[in-house]
Amino acid sequence: MNETHFPVIIIGGGPIGMACAIEAKNAGLNYLILEKGCLVNSLYNYPVNMTFFSTSERLEIGGVPFVSISAKPTRPEALEYYRRVATSYAINIHLFEKVIAVKPGTRQQMFSVVTSKATYTADHIIVATGFYDIPYLLNVHGEDLPKVTHYYKEPHSYAFQKVIVVGAMNSAVDAALETWRKGAEVTMVIREHQVGERVKYWVRPDIINRIKENSIQAYFNSTVVEIRQHEVDILTPEGMKTIENDWVIAMTGYQPNLDFLEQMGVQLSEDEIRTPFIDEHTHETNVKNIFLAGVICGGMNTHRLFIENSREHAIKITRAISQRRSGVSG
Repeated sequence: MNETHFPVIIIGGGPIGMACAIEAKNAGLNYLILEKGCLVNSLYNYPVNMTFFSTSERLEIGGVPFVSISAKPTRPEALEYYRRVATSYAINIHLFEKVIAVKPGTRQQMFSVVTSKATYTADHIIVATGFYDIPYLLNVHGEDLPKVTHYYKEPHSYAFQKVIVVGAMNSAVDAALETWRKGAEVTMVIREHQVGERVKYWVRPDIINRIKENSIQAYFNSTVVEIRQHEVDILTPEGMKTIENDWVIAMTGYQPNLDFLEQMGVQLSEDEIRTPFIDEHTHETNVKNIFLAGVICGGMNTHRLFIENSREHAIKITRAISQRRSGVSG
């Protein structure tokens, strides 16, 4: 058996990549998942105390029940659940193996997949890489200082420190509330005129009330202009303000690696959303035998697709691949 050739290679070991693997296995297709980080790497990088917006049954894949203590599952529960799914299906996955390039192979309809550890060949490629890997940068002087992070994990290290949180969506609000409750002096810098309307409904009133009572300082319609070791300059409607600062948590959002798709020849729309071209029935791109699954299908619109409404992508893709390999059209 050639262990470097697979009928299907799946790039991305998140919930949707795993769902694609389960469907491939059920269809009798030999496959391999290549994941640049740990299992469900994006979920692992979520804040330690994060609670999902969705209920547990909407996060299920492969028919494995997801039992949560509360109505809304937590990050640790999700990590445990997807580990259990991986074990239950004996999912074939290579962790900490980054895909560097996908190139045309040596025979018709075959691809060469170059990774940080090896080179494989595949007849079909499924890209399920999500969008959590590339943060939107502030593009200001000082952003590369060690005090600045685009990923927030847990609040303890910020206790009794002066913290700026940039952003107004769920991650920013969670970081602001959690660090404040651990004794941090928190300032939020928000580009819009209000806290994001998509913030979890049980959390949004909390942050609004903390701002109203001045427990957390917030500058609306404002942006960070420069970051220095002990200060940050903020442009506000009232003019420039300089405040003392120890840490900057820039929760400005993330974007999918669309350049990777373009390198494979996948066509993107010319508007600012840069939506990849896919056949809605099969999720095949303009490049024959390259398929997309999950959030990556939405291009820069990362709020349209989630685990619960992307699981069906795996079914569509696997059906298309199976029909093609058996010579059935459709």
